[in-house]
Amino acid sequence: MSIFDPVIPEQRNKSMHELGHWADKTILEYFDKAVAEHPDKTAVVGYVVDSNQRHAKTYREISDLSDRLAAGLLKKGITKGDVVSYQLPNSWEFLTIYLACMRIGAVTNPLMPIFRESELTYMLNFCESKIIFAPNSFRGFDYAGLMQTVQQQTACLQDVCIIDEQQGIEAFMVDEVTADDRAQFEQMRLTADDVFLLMYTSGTTGSPKGVMHTSNTHEYAARKYIERTALKGSEVVFMGSPTAHMTGLMYGVTVPIMLATTGVLLDQWKADIAWKVIHDENVAFTMGATPFLADLTDSELVDSCNHDAFRLFVCGGAPVPPALVRRASKRLKLDLMTVWGMTEMSVATTTQLGDSDEKIFETDGCGFEGTEARVVGQKGEVLNEGEEGHLQLRGAGNFVGYLKRPEVFDTDAEGWFATGDLAKMIHGDYIRITGRSKDIIIRGGENIPVATVENALYKNKGIQDTAIVAKSHERLGEKACCFITLREGATMNFAQVQEFLADEGVSKNYWPEYIEILGEMPRTASGKIQKFKLREMAEKL
Repeated sequence: MSIFDPVIPEQRNKSMHELGHWADKTILEYFDKAVAEHPDKTAVVGYVVDSNQRHAKTYREISDLSDRLAAGLLKKGITKGDVVSYQLPNSWEFLTIYLACMRIGAVTNPLMPIFRESELTYMLNFCESKIIFAPNSFRGFDYAGLMQTVQQQTACLQDVCIIDEQQGIEAFMVDEVTADDRAQFEQMRLTADDVFLLMYTSGTTGSPKGVMHTSNTHEYAARKYIERTALKGSEVVFMGSPTAHMTGLMYGVTVPIMLATTGVLLDQWKADIAWKVIHDENVAFTMGATPFLADLTDSELVDSCNHDAFRLFVCGGAPVPPALVRRASKRLKLDLMTVWGMTEMSVATTTQLGDSDEKIFETDGCGFEGTEARVVGQKGEVLNEGEEGHLQLRGAGNFVGYLKRPEVFDTDAEGWFATGDLAKMIHGDYIRITGRSKDIIIRGGENIPVATVENALYKNKGIQDTAIVAKSHERLGEKACCFITLREGATMNFAQVQEFLADEGVSKNYWPEYIEILGEMPRTASGKIQKFKLREMAEKL
């Protein structure tokens, strides 16, 4: 058995094929078709903010580069089912590695650039990654140094490829792909039911979970999204959200491939630069979390850079504040869609073009054909419209299991997955997310694993108890607020908490923005911390 064997119920697998929701087509097949039909069309444009550079590659060029890298990986001993990790910003190199992995049947494992020693060591060891690609530096951080440290703590990691201006992924490429190489490509060819993608998501236990997707689950979600948004091959797609996140990967990398169109990537978010790119590249569509929409709306370049071809912004990552949607709709003069999704199933619900303002402003959309949503009570009973309960999803885009953790799959025999979110059904089959039963904060579209940070803080000898909750924020959606009680005689301030988390190797993006020292925690009679009371306190800060 492989560690990547899907754990989905057999009946669900069979029904998705029989009902025609799965196309049995890999993303690589879409790419090869695009190369054959549009070899000289620009496949990707990558903008590098710090060096003010623009890199453009055609479909023919990306095909050649990715095949040469695939052959190079084979010569490094990477084969079908092996994990290839890459911690890269948005770039043409990201796309090249993504395709090279598929060419040899390797499991592609993009990692967020925010991860540091603690997260990386765990993730690479857990998935038994054999190779990792990383930049020499990015946004002032020394990734080359980080990789040296991580490699010493990761027994499975055989090779590290550092990308800089002098040496890129070409160091791992062959000069020419031979007939023998192509014969091996055929032997390693993925089926649409093979796991090809592993993405980590935050959990409630403090240990990230590895979400497994096949081409069938990934392709379905992208295909239905293209249909829902009415995207065309003549339209340019822009992505400023990290491509190592499901939003960036699915809608900034996979969707352009399936459309055989141009994907434009920005390596770090700057609203004014984004507007110039949207203008210069004649962008039609983009997607991002609440901060991206807020920043574009508030930029001074709206009037000078907006244009008629820019027709659609899709916003998700956390319940979108209705006030922001109204303000953005009025200022940007384009269609807005709100969405809900998870790494486990990408975008699962969206509003629709032509929906009423009420649906767009106040819901998180409805499912695609082949995706069902329901809200259930504590005993599993299906609730009526307007009643809040636990959101469950069943559909062709649902993931096929957590790596090495079948016990937490949380999918019943009928295929219903417990999302961990609280919601209610409104306007018929539309949903509205009302909260999360999982202990996760969504800050700017990124999940903050609360348990990870809390567990790190509990290592501090001066801290008696700690609890982190969400505090709503107009731009970011939510920020993290940390409540602490101290041991007798101990003192603690904001800077000391930050310094301690840094020493523990916790990513800066996970650090709380607010610290409150309490005399005692609000607790239940059984001693459990009452986080709902802390949330009420946080909103008053």
